[in-house]
Amino acid sequence: MERERHVPVLLKEALHYLAVKPGSTVVDCTLGLAGHSSEILRGLGPQGKLIAFDRDPQAMELAAARLYAVRAELGSQAPQVELIGDAFSSAPMHLADGSVDALLADFGVSSLQLDEATRGFSFMADGPLDMRMDTRRGETAEQVVNEASERELADLIYEYGEERRSRRIARAIVRGRPVTTTAQLAQIVRAAAPAMKQDRIHPATRTFQGLRIYVNRELDEIKSLMEAAPKLLKPSGRMAVISFHSLEDRIVKDSLREGAQKGIWTILTKKPVTAEEEEIERNPRSRSAKLRAAEKTGIRAPGIRGQKLGDRHGGSNHNL
Repeated sequence: MERERHVPVLLKEALHYLAVKPGSTVVDCTLGLAGHSSEILRGLGPQGKLIAFDRDPQAMELAAARLYAVRAELGSQAPQVELIGDAFSSAPMHLADGSVDALLADFGVSSLQLDEATRGFSFMADGPLDMRMDTRRGETAEQVVNEASERELADLIYEYGEERRSRRIARAIVRGRPVTTTAQLAQIVRAAAPAMKQDRIHPATRTFQGLRIYVNRELDEIKSLMEAAPKLLKPSGRMAVISFHSLEDRIVKDSLREGAQKGIWTILTKKPVTAEEEEIERNPRSRSAKLRAAEKTGIRAPGIRGQKLGDRHGGSNHNL
């Protein structure tokens, strides 16, 4: 199964730029199926700590089992692990300022979400129009598709899906209501805006992207993280971010550039790092991945560490 052979994107490159050392406190903002975190654990040592966020309860359950197995394998050398079942925009509520040595965020939709038809993220298999990363709250894609006005639909498909034929698609969706499944929506979009010769993707791809980003407020999440990261990191702490489309990458690039101009960041990647051909062959989804990394400016005073995590917040966190 995909979840068993899940391969994290740009793993080698992410580990290189994070420069994880024994005793570090590392935050994985997007735990997913714990592909990156499983390898990060191996470099932390018994004095280190991994803190991971994910708002998808199903992914969190599977990731917890995987991390538990890695810790069992490491035995006495296993670091602490704290899992937080919330969106990464909540990080400032769970982490002390200046307490993090390295921070990773992979903004890609996980294999679990894409491959399970019941989640409604993909039109490759028919399923309910859900698309929520956190299935416990928020409106579904079905609600958006059936309740938003034609203009609202056109605007979100254009803005978040970067679909030039958004008005035509929105008109067809409204006429086709009620729309309840991924296959039905994909068919409506394909009929309204059929693929052109130069297209390499399914004609519904951008519409599905726009809905998913809107439903999960993904760009707002990224903006919140980029604003909070410098406060959470220690001086000389590092951040690595993996994005998968231009909207995400633009936010990261502009934020890092502005931070560098203000003396907050030293940018480590002049150009985004992309997957090598070998990785792309093994995992085609890595083709669109871009990694950017930066280091917080400043020199850490010897012997000074951030406030011990877990002393500030409790209750909702889960420690392995």
